[in-house]
Amino acid sequence: MAVNSNSISVKHNSIVMYVDMNSYFASCEQQRHPHLRNKPVGVLTYDSPNASVIAASIEAKRMGVKTGMRLYDCKLVCPDIIPVTTHPARYRQIHVEIMAILRTYCDDVIAKSIDEALMNFTSYRLVYNDFTEIARKIKADITAKYDYLKCSIGIAPNAFLAKLATELQKPDGLIEITPDNIDGHLAKLKLTDLPGIASANERRLQMIGIKSPLEMRHSSEALLRKAFGGIVGNYWHKRLHFMEVDIYSNPFKTMSAARTLSKPIRESKQAMDSMLIALCMRLEQRMVKNKVFCKEIHCTIRYFDGNRWEAKIKLADPVQDGMHMRRYILEKMTDHERSHQITTLLTDKVQNLGVTVLSFVDEKLLQYGLFDNQMKQDVVRKVMYEMKDKYRKNIVRKGSEILVPGILKDAIGFGSVKDMSPDSDGAVVNKFMLEEDDDYEM
Repeated sequence: MAVNSNSISVKHNSIVMYVDMNSYFASCEQQRHPHLRNKPVGVLTYDSPNASVIAASIEAKRMGVKTGMRLYDCKLVCPDIIPVTTHPARYRQIHVEIMAILRTYCDDVIAKSIDEALMNFTSYRLVYNDFTEIARKIKADITAKYDYLKCSIGIAPNAFLAKLATELQKPDGLIEITPDNIDGHLAKLKLTDLPGIASANERRLQMIGIKSPLEMRHSSEALLRKAFGGIVGNYWHKRLHFMEVDIYSNPFKTMSAARTLSKPIRESKQAMDSMLIALCMRLEQRMVKNKVFCKEIHCTIRYFDGNRWEAKIKLADPVQDGMHMRRYILEKMTDHERSHQITTLLTDKVQNLGVTVLSFVDEKLLQYGLFDNQMKQDVVRKVMYEMKDKYRKNIVRKGSEILVPGILKDAIGFGSVKDMSPDSDGAVVNKFMLEEDDDYEM
């Protein structure tokens, strides 16, 4: 998919379809385990009363369970909730198969997240007569493959309104927004019901007298520019008047890996160091597969008391190796510990550990010295991941990956759908991301 900067695209008679899988993670678990069907399910990264629910089933949502609630609090509003730990590889596999279904109807499909996709049918207007019927067929095809998964589909002349349409009827919705009915739909909504409008933007709009989405649609571009402080106001005006500003595929600007630490990990400095290694290795994996190196590393440690430690490391030479990234981070930690006369930053009070890489350099643009051994290391690393993809992810590993087996439980945030985009032949890349984690054999 060619990258398109935020240019305004005005296409009359455009047709965009947005597919949003309902309660996706929880529904995948209910699909796999029939005894969980029609019951309130909360999906957790790890099984603990203090763990946060990252996804709730349709039944759990009806009982008041919301994403981000701790399991303990969920049981107060829904005593019968069934906690289930995540299986990210399963969710990715189903995502790949659903994308394949969508591509049987339209070549122009963009996966927006693990559970959402956009389909641009504009060039198919002479192929299909009734796009509502096409949406019903897509729903039927998904149900034929996975009988318990439901999706909401929105149809509109642009991506924003198609996504908005999926929010109007859940679960299993099908809504088309047109010039004839848009005002009726917007009249029923609050400003914060619009995707992209949170409380801060709501206040900006209210300060200039815009109290509802309907008023926002009928405001001038100049007034919206005043509310949003510039060109963003133009984008909002165009979105609400059926012009396209959102169909584009961004390259990676940053890659992040983070984890909330369980009590056993917090109580072991070695385990926390191994977690840092695992986070850096996951970012190494993503950079290798995307053929980039980074020139900047950020590390964040969040503590239970609300304090945090942050380091921003700018590198003279681009890096891709996970252990090199870990070394740079430890050097920053050591400098801070010495200057502040503390024993360690990695105490049992650490709640969350995260690493971000950015300022990417394409591997083709790297320059190696005449006697630099780095080229050999980079080639070996690339070959290692090619072997993982061809055979199995644990067919070959670095020694650093087995210091503490299984410390980094897979999470869907690490496996961005961009990492699984099909190649030119339509085959899925990074197939090892579709494998369930196995316990390492020591």
